[in-house]
Amino acid sequence: MTVPRKPLILFDGDCSFCRRWIDRWRFYAAERVDFEPYQQAADQFPQIPREQFRQKIQLIEPDGSISSGAAAVFRMLAISGRYRWLIWLYDFLPGFAFVTERVYRLVARHRNGFDKLDKLFIGQTREPATTQYTCALFLRALGAVYFIAFVSLWVQIQGLIGSDGILPAADYLNAIRRAIPDASQRVWQFPTLCWLNTSDGFLQALCAAGTVMSVLLIVGVAPIVMLAGLWLVYLSLVVAGQTFLGFQWDSLLLEAGFAAMLFAPAQLFVGLRTKREPSHVGLWLLRWLAFRIMFLSGITKLLWDDPAWLDWTALNYHYWTQPLPPWTAWYVNQLPAWFGKFSVGVMYFAELIIPFLIFGPRMVRRAAFWGIVLFQLSIALTGNYGFFNLLTIVICIPIVDDTFWWKRLRRNPVSPVRQPLLAGCGLAPIAIAVIAITLVAFARECRMAFPFPQWMRSLDECAYPFRSANGYGLFRVMTTFRHEIIVEGSDDGLTWKSYEFKYKPGDVDRRPMFCEPHMPRLDWQMWFAALGNYQSNPWFVSFVRRLLEGSPSVTRLLKNNPFPEHPPKYVRARLFDYRFTSRPERAQTSAWWRADELRYYLPPISLRDYSKNGD
Repeated sequence: MTVPRKPLILFDGDCSFCRRWIDRWRFYAAERVDFEPYQQAADQFPQIPREQFRQKIQLIEPDGSISSGAAAVFRMLAISGRYRWLIWLYDFLPGFAFVTERVYRLVARHRNGFDKLDKLFIGQTREPATTQYTCALFLRALGAVYFIAFVSLWVQIQGLIGSDGILPAADYLNAIRRAIPDASQRVWQFPTLCWLNTSDGFLQALCAAGTVMSVLLIVGVAPIVMLAGLWLVYLSLVVAGQTFLGFQWDSLLLEAGFAAMLFAPAQLFVGLRTKREPSHVGLWLLRWLAFRIMFLSGITKLLWDDPAWLDWTALNYHYWTQPLPPWTAWYVNQLPAWFGKFSVGVMYFAELIIPFLIFGPRMVRRAAFWGIVLFQLSIALTGNYGFFNLLTIVICIPIVDDTFWWKRLRRNPVSPVRQPLLAGCGLAPIAIAVIAITLVAFARECRMAFPFPQWMRSLDECAYPFRSANGYGLFRVMTTFRHEIIVEGSDDGLTWKSYEFKYKPGDVDRRPMFCEPHMPRLDWQMWFAALGNYQSNPWFVSFVRRLLEGSPSVTRLLKNNPFPEHPPKYVRARLFDYRFTSRPERAQTSAWWRADELRYYLPPISLRDYSKNGD
């Protein structure tokens, strides 16, 4: 009996289906296993009937043991350092061996049919589904999103939460200190580096540090270290930023950054041709995140019983009622009503059907990638959502594998170097905890009263302050009107001058503009404030006070300051109903908007009124 020096797989060399899969396995085996067609080597192993070679692949090991069929596949993968858990299930899980061997037999008997399915769903390439290049590309793209987020916030942070800003971080954290005397408890509930310092210089330093680390991540320097630093700094700013950093995409960036830490290879530099294979745990957490972003955005539109979504008319309102519509939204709004209903159908398909393709084989995942990317681009072309659309596209990069990218960019594939087994085992509990928390959040967004175990609910409560395992549900309720707040100042209470914002509608003749990927946070909050009243938006009252004080940090957030020499004595806010003009109206007036005054949002107020109220 011939005994090979190292494990040897014998396969049917006349079968194209077998050859394609052997080439994929050979790549992973990386010299640990030999592969030969049985037509060339069967005579060396007379103990194996030739008919068995035709029916099943054979694995012959140096100790003389022989495996065939599914068992041979699982043992070969384990020897190659991949999917060791499959052979454990085969050996110890009752029924697993029986089922997998029957499936193997079914495939072997119908190789031609499964060959066609393989080409259709996995592709004709013989390259395996490696993700080294995909991971390196994803990390650089995520670094670019972090860079945009930090720079965008950096130019606003002084006016938003600085010492003379709208909601000073120092006042906020001092209020928390008074409410929660125990230091460890308040740090856990409000995790931010701003407990160390709340000065304007420190806030600027956090933005600067985030910008520098994002550049280093783009370059590929110490990705896990950079990702940990970026996550900590951005979390610190989100907590200190209060209502101005409470958007879903802020939480999405934190969750994506946390999952990326589990996905990135553990090395000091990650080039585009790195050999270190990223963690499969992080890979599937990112795919799970991409699924939740899309599917929850769709299913909540149905489960929250909003009439506009249920009767498919929501997009007849969306283009002019969204927070910051660009000029393209005006043109789309002029299209017939049937186009709006058709678009809702496309939206439901993109958000409810395509996400399930994320978990399919290679070609199916490619379809999911393109479907989500095109859908996000269509949203970005008609709206201003900061870095959200770009971030969603970046999160979709791990859906595909290295064979998706142009071969000249990634050059020739290199055999992967597996992550240390200890690292993979250490990530498993983290992954289980993240999945448990996100399932609770998933059910909460869907209004499902599912009886989760107490340990899952406790995990959800403990993890909430870190905003890294979230539920999502964008535009689950469609706003069918548009109210705009026009802020005005006066020196005498008779002549009033308007403060014009940089991006939100104001002057009806001003063309709506694009500002993405920049996120103008004050302009966005003005949209939310218009949905209620000033009593439910205390930040707006603080904003008006800063205008009365002439805070330069706040006025820099605006397009113009009608009182450049001195602040006004009085400020008021009026509420208007805005709508896009029709084509005939715009041809006649050249206005993009039609505005009808409703009432005062905030009556005229002066600094003396703040003093009277003790504020």
